[in-house]
Amino acid sequence: MGVIIGNILAIFRKELQSYFASPLAYLVAAIFWLLSGFFFVAILLGPGGIIDQVALVDQQGGTPQPIDVTYEFLRFFLNVMGSMTLFLLPILSMGLYAEERKRGTIELLATSPLTNWSVALGKLLGVLTFFTFMIVPILVYEAIALSAASPAVQPAVPLLAHAGLILLAASVLSLGMFISSLTDSTILAAFLTFSLNVFLWVMGEFSSNISGVVGEVLGHISLLKNYDTLVKGVLDPSSFVLFASYIILGIFLTAQSIDALRFGRS
Repeated sequence: MGVIIGNILAIFRKELQSYFASPLAYLVAAIFWLLSGFFFVAILLGPGGIIDQVALVDQQGGTPQPIDVTYEFLRFFLNVMGSMTLFLLPILSMGLYAEERKRGTIELLATSPLTNWSVALGKLLGVLTFFTFMIVPILVYEAIALSAASPAVQPAVPLLAHAGLILLAASVLSLGMFISSLTDSTILAAFLTFSLNVFLWVMGEFSSNISGVVGEVLGHISLLKNYDTLVKGVLDPSSFVLFASYIILGIFLTAQSIDALRFGRS
């Protein structure tokens, strides 16, 4: 067990270092920060934003159901963040294995003493850690904005919502890693992962318009619908099970893909 953990950590460190040395990764982070900052300000202070809605309620003499500004702001903002991950994360996952194929080093991975599960898990943890670093600045200005909230924000809901964001990212990256293992073209890997994300997104949107068992199944396997459940502060174990299933499925399919390569080369 100690050897397996050591192998996973070695792959993890190598992958994480490669992201911190990659100009493309920094470009993705910069775009992510720029867009998240724009939507943060727009949702909070822009025309039709949360502050405008509160001002409108005050001008109309109140309402029987007052707006929970903090909750509404977090829900809107984190839903936007979730949608952004579907579009930007394929760029981070596209090179996880495609670059190895392009450089010809994937054969070394396939025939090395390291298990394919260890390699896949180490790579996934590396890119997921880089994404976690990407959201740290966002947490900082969220904390600054929410520190002025009255009454004080209960930490349980934001923690659950941000845990959902990381689980959503892990699911997308895991599926993207599998697609990356199928091709030596990073552009194709990014496009296919993006297409898969759009398909899962559209499928989730259609589920609300489909009655019966089919609609329920589509809604249950939708990444964004389950993410939205956590963003709302609902501690639903089925959402955690779904995200874990996507993550494990991506790692499993990646390991099988590299196994197929190993047998093909033997």
